[in-house]
Amino acid sequence: MFKVRSLFIATGIALIAAAAPIHAQTTINLTAVDGYPPKSLWIKEFIEFYIPEVDKRLAKTNKYKIHWNQAWGGQIVKPNGVLEGIQKGLGDIGIVTTAIYGDKMNILSVAYATPFVSTDPKLVSHTIDAMVEKFPAIRKTFESYNQVYLTNAVVLDSYQVFTKPTVKGLSDMKGLKIAGAGFNLRYLGPLGAVGVSAPLVNYYNQIQTGVVEGCLAWPEAAVTFKLAEVAPSMLKADIGSVNTKVVTANADTWKRLPDEVKTVLKVVAIEYRDRLAKLAAEEGADSIAAYKKAGGVVHDLPKVERTKWARELPNIAQQWATGLDKEGAQGTEMLKFYMDAMRAAKQPIERHWDRE
Repeated sequence: MFKVRSLFIATGIALIAAAAPIHAQTTINLTAVDGYPPKSLWIKEFIEFYIPEVDKRLAKTNKYKIHWNQAWGGQIVKPNGVLEGIQKGLGDIGIVTTAIYGDKMNILSVAYATPFVSTDPKLVSHTIDAMVEKFPAIRKTFESYNQVYLTNAVVLDSYQVFTKPTVKGLSDMKGLKIAGAGFNLRYLGPLGAVGVSAPLVNYYNQIQTGVVEGCLAWPEAAVTFKLAEVAPSMLKADIGSVNTKVVTANADTWKRLPDEVKTVLKVVAIEYRDRLAKLAAEEGADSIAAYKKAGGVVHDLPKVERTKWARELPNIAQQWATGLDKEGAQGTEMLKFYMDAMRAAKQPIERHWDRE
């Protein structure tokens, strides 16, 4: 009897020990921020893919669990305040829209500086991350804002022109006020149009109230933000795909994170980058159909006019590169690296910006 009771006790202890975790799980609080609303493609995917995937990877070892505080749509920062918000620690991780940061994020503007080169989101995003690895000045730029660069994101297949009045060709653009992200407003000079810098979330109201007559945007955003209601004319010019987002983390927060958590956040960020690029490419055509269904009319810019547009622009790419060279940031080498990647991928390049 004593032996039987001892066996039961020993077995029970063994079962309890097997069921118990090897170590206590640590909960880490992280605040994720962006000023754009959750319906925006990149935030929707951050909520539905990035966060659950990070949680799933960490659950495999069960050492760490993240408690996410999600603050979107201006709850903590506005679209043009994410960089500063993460810098100050208002957010631990977030999505910076580099396109609206002018000189602060100019170092990442190579795709903006080379329009009419590529409409391949995956190629652009991979090339930008390759540049980050090759040119230390890019990471150092984020370090100067107390941040750690994780990856970039391309959320659009190509910029197009959306207007309230009908625009079928370049001559129809003359005199129009057009909203844009900043750098892309430089495309408007040869057309006689006037650029107005503004975030995407303001386009609808600005067109509706007459502040501008149109905007530079992409079909998925036009559908998401219902631009067909105020800008029912789309000029399909295929200006190009560009990197507009960066997933970045507050440097002080990053130092405190365990290596396992850092690794998961970085690995999933790359997967998030590729997922967004895939979605951007896939949703382009579907979004044009949806835009038409919402009342929009699409006009294809004739090939000869597209070529003319590219050729009549000042060489904004070499201007960009020269400006970085003066800061010691290897701008000319970055431009050549980017264009070499586009040529190697056999893109339909209208202008070789590093040569012409």
